Amino acid sequence: MITHIFKTDAEASRALIGRILQLAAECPPSRKINIALSGGSTPALMFRLWADEFDEQTPWERIRFFWVDERCVPPTDSQSNYGMTRDNLLSRVDIPQGNVVRIMGENPPEDEARRYEEVVRNLLPEEGGFPAFDIVLLGAGDDGHTSSIFPGQEELLTSHEAYAVGIHPTSGQQRVALTGMPIIHARYLIFLLTGAAKQTVLADIIDRNDAGPAAYVGHHALHTVEVFTDEAAAGQA
Repeated sequence: MITHIFKTDAEASRALIGRILQLAAECPPSRKINIALSGGSTPALMFRLWADEFDEQTPWERIRFFWVDERCVPPTDSQSNYGMTRDNLLSRVDIPQGNVVRIMGENPPEDEARRYEEVVRNLLPEEGGFPAFDIVLLGAGDDGHTSSIFPGQEELLTSHEAYAVGIHPTSGQQRVALTGMPIIHARYLIFLLTGAAKQTVLADIIDRNDAGPAAYVGHHALHTVEVFTDEAAAGQA
């Protein structure tokens, strides 16, 4: 596991964008780079910086975006992960429409999990019986959840399904979520964690224990794991 610590969340976000562009440049130019995105306030900042500062450096025609998880709401809903990405990044850059493969949160959750899994399997190479993304970009909740896999729903970490329905433990909201096995098969598993509230979950991930879903996938990943964080999350502020 490689941990990159920066002074601010913006600096961590810029460095992560630079890392993604480096990995894209290392891929054969004849194929697309398959990236699974997460939602939340931290990637929203990263997406805005990507559009504002890295647009011209990015080979949009070669980058294909998928989603790690999606709340079961329409794309116009303020809670939609796709909607957040569209507003902060996709609508502001010239990415081909076919390179944006969204989870349709407006569909019945179980049906959409099956549909999206089929789409992903048809577009991605396979490793160990699971679709293998080039990059899975993850955040983590203060409770240690990631990809809408919450504590108490650990069966989703070892599910044979690539996408399944997760349930928020407090609100009961259903979400379509990438399960643990395809996460750990990603070529690059990258966490973006910033802010003092992330100190505990960051420590769990770095310590490579199984304290929660985020720490579990970081611990069990089969390939490269990198963490981009700031001094506040690292307890250095």
